[in-house]
Amino acid sequence: MNVLFFLTPKKEVSCLREDYTLRQALEKMQAHGYTAVPILSKDGKYIGTVTEGDILWYVKDDYNLDIKSASDVKLTDIKRRRDNKAISVNNMMDDLVDIIKVQNFVPVIDDKESFIGIVTRKDVIEYYYEEYKNSEQR
Repeated sequence: MNVLFFLTPKKEVSCLREDYTLRQALEKMQAHGYTAVPILSKDGKYIGTVTEGDILWYVKDDYNLDIKSASDVKLTDIKRRRDNKAISVNNMMDDLVDIIKVQNFVPVIDDKESFIGIVTRKDVIEYYYEEYKNSEQR
């Protein structure tokens, strides 16, 4: 089975651009209710993932910000604890499963390293659960 079977395409994924400000990131995350969001370069390459925790630690450690000041902080100024590891469309399912065990979603990149979407842990679990149920009925 190919990784693309589980892909949520880029056009359906809420992403942040590297030139976004902290305020823009916070507003987009709040609007969609996400706690972690991929960051993309201007040319569509996956840079990393910013989480609510990354933002909270940044605000605590570096600034006493109000929402207006957040417009002056670039998203790339925020230190990220860890980025969600990306996977290539050419990777095998074993590779995907190894990564999805420790991440809520896995960014997927093409041969040019451009971001094309994500695979969510929920989709993988649902697939394997259905497979399990079907095997029990046989």
